[in-house]
Amino acid sequence: MFLSETLPLDALLTYAQAHNPTIQAAGLRVRAAQERPAQVSALDDPLFTYEGFNIPENFDLTHTDNNILKLSQKLPFPGKRRLRGEIATHEVAIVRGEQRQAEIITRAATKKAYYDLWQGHQNLLVYAREKELAAQFATIAEKKYAVGQASQPDVLRAQVELTRLITRVTTQTLKLGEVRAMLNGLLSRSPEAPLGVPHDAPKPVVRHTLAELTELTLHNRPEIATNAAAIARDTTTLALSRKAYFPDFEVYVERFLNTGRRDGFGVVFSATIPLAYREKYDAGVAEATARLSASKADLRAAQDTSLAEVKSALVRAQTAIALVNLFTQTHIPQAEQALASSRIGYQTGTVDFLALTDSLRVVEQVHLEHITAATDFEKAYADLERAVGQSLPRH
Repeated sequence: MFLSETLPLDALLTYAQAHNPTIQAAGLRVRAAQERPAQVSALDDPLFTYEGFNIPENFDLTHTDNNILKLSQKLPFPGKRRLRGEIATHEVAIVRGEQRQAEIITRAATKKAYYDLWQGHQNLLVYAREKELAAQFATIAEKKYAVGQASQPDVLRAQVELTRLITRVTTQTLKLGEVRAMLNGLLSRSPEAPLGVPHDAPKPVVRHTLAELTELTLHNRPEIATNAAAIARDTTTLALSRKAYFPDFEVYVERFLNTGRRDGFGVVFSATIPLAYREKYDAGVAEATARLSASKADLRAAQDTSLAEVKSALVRAQTAIALVNLFTQTHIPQAEQALASSRIGYQTGTVDFLALTDSLRVVEQVHLEHITAATDFEKAYADLERAVGQSLPRH
């Protein structure tokens, strides 16, 4: 895929999904979180205790006055273990949302880097084409100078213009290396790893209205889902903090082995007294209540931020579409026509070389601006998908 002449975007996104370390780390955090519910909802390990009273100096336990074997188990108040398990389950939902967020952020970043690379290659084509035209104009100027129809400054200006475009080709070629390094970084590849030439971007179009995008965002944005899961977690945490007012228990079963006396069994039942230090439990409830309120505020902030990002990305995409259409339908045809006219005019002597050079630079500029507008659309569309939380079809 990477060594071929062209570089398909879909294959690149699939590769990034499988190899990006940020996505991999997020997936591993999900796996780790999935192991928590079983741990926090389980009972504590039973405790075995041995007690010996009046043990002989030779440590012969068979002659100890009293041997006591104890087996104890702590029992939280009914409902506490279940709530702890539910909290851990909500934590799984949170890290799943973070995993999805990492996937979408990486996808958007990969798309933007891909179209940065595309823009670099397109700019290089423009400079190469303009360099070829400048070389042709330099040849025309030299021929006219040879027969006395052009001045020496025309020849010098032609060489300066040609040198300028050669420099542009060189600097743009070097800049492509920087863009490749950024894209390779997202793919977890060496910065120097080769990449093919990106495919041309499809026609810029947005097929969703703002209302549709708003609805999609509220249902699909990972940050919103993550904050909703945090509210569920903190609601359960508040319920657990209120359970702290109820006692926990511990049950002992004992076996007495007595020397010279009757053996027997014993049972001990104990319970905590939470009301003795009620203040700390009141503080726990207050803390849980504050955290729940904060999570609700975070959800509102995530919704507001997401909708603002959707609107911003949509406006940027629509602006880029308008510019692309303007360049395609008006600016580029007019500039090309003006250049062709200036070329004929210079050859016939009705236009000076400065006018020809200006026409060449105008053509160069409108092509570069057209490429920039097309790239800006693709970046805005990637940001739009990032804001919505899903891919948006363009067909």
